[in-house]
Amino acid sequence: MWGSLSVSALVAGFVAVLVGFTSSVVIVFQAAAAFGATPVQTASWIWALGLGMGLTSLGLSLRYRQPVLTAWSTPGAALLATAGVGFPMAEGVGAFMLCALLITAAGFTGWFARVMDRIPVSLASALLAGVLARFAFDGFAALQREKLLVGTMLVAYLLGRRWWPRYAVPGVLAAGMAVAAWQGQLHWGSVQWQLAMPVFTMPQFSLAAAVGIALPLFVVTMASQNLPGVAAQRAAGYDTPVSPVLTTTGLATLVLAPFGGYALNLAAITAAICMGREAHEDPARRWTASAAAGVIYIVVGLLGGAVVGLIAAFPKELVLAVAGLALLGTIGSGLAAAMKDEGQREAALITFVVTASGLTLWGVGAAFWGVVAGAVVLGVQRLGR
Repeated sequence: MWGSLSVSALVAGFVAVLVGFTSSVVIVFQAAAAFGATPVQTASWIWALGLGMGLTSLGLSLRYRQPVLTAWSTPGAALLATAGVGFPMAEGVGAFMLCALLITAAGFTGWFARVMDRIPVSLASALLAGVLARFAFDGFAALQREKLLVGTMLVAYLLGRRWWPRYAVPGVLAAGMAVAAWQGQLHWGSVQWQLAMPVFTMPQFSLAAAVGIALPLFVVTMASQNLPGVAAQRAAGYDTPVSPVLTTTGLATLVLAPFGGYALNLAAITAAICMGREAHEDPARRWTASAAAGVIYIVVGLLGGAVVGLIAAFPKELVLAVAGLALLGTIGSGLAAAMKDEGQREAALITFVVTASGLTLWGVGAAFWGVVAGAVVLGVQRLGR
């Protein structure tokens, strides 16, 4: 593997991890707090999630030689931050394990893969572009608050795309860190390098936790995370077997749930960073980016106590800008593929708009409703034909 690893792939893996943590780790902390977690237990959650994402990403990327990246369930964490209030940690862990069994069953039976096979490529591509668009919007909006920092990164991106396209994103990150350091915005002193200690919680099972936590967690994880995760794979031209990957994330969640690993799933946004040309010119070698991200996730998981400091070290605008610029190529490719078939163009456009809108109904995110809207449009267009 390491002989195939390039600088661009390594940086893509690092950016994927950086974006993954900075975009939602605070929500994970809030979810842990809802169950009354102590600081040691919260660090154990990061330990479990980091190791879970790292080992599954590394293992699946090596197994299939395709960019397979996993993530914690961000909408799941948002759900737990409210639904978990009033439940003891033990019942929460029991609910996590029930959710893990449901995810494993969805993978083992193959029903989720069959559903995904029925989604046209145009809708899958529009879904991916819509999921990623918010990061591009936020990246350029950051220019309002940090003109010099984000403006320098934008110039570095344009020059990089013109003269050294393979290293455009590493150049953006380097330029951003240089400006942030010059402005005194990199706060490395807040990082405390210490190993996280896993804390085991004996699960307790209750009907209230099963209905109030396990089932909603399963639904939002499948609809808002695994669905766009598979769409990202398909839109990028990879045919990674869905069922074995889903089963792997379910089993990993089952093992790590007692330590705080509440739900693992396929990544979409961070995976797209590892699937684009910025990771590697050769699509057959982009798996090294997700494998590198897996190794970094493992290190971050082991150093769970340092995560808060690492998040604070980077300015928010730097993270938003590097994510938005790194995803531009994937967004463009997704839109091009979505609009290619004239007969499905309107359905794909509506899928993109609904997904990009951020619409949430009954706790289910925009990715699901985007596909539903696009499918309805296709169905209406085919009536009477």
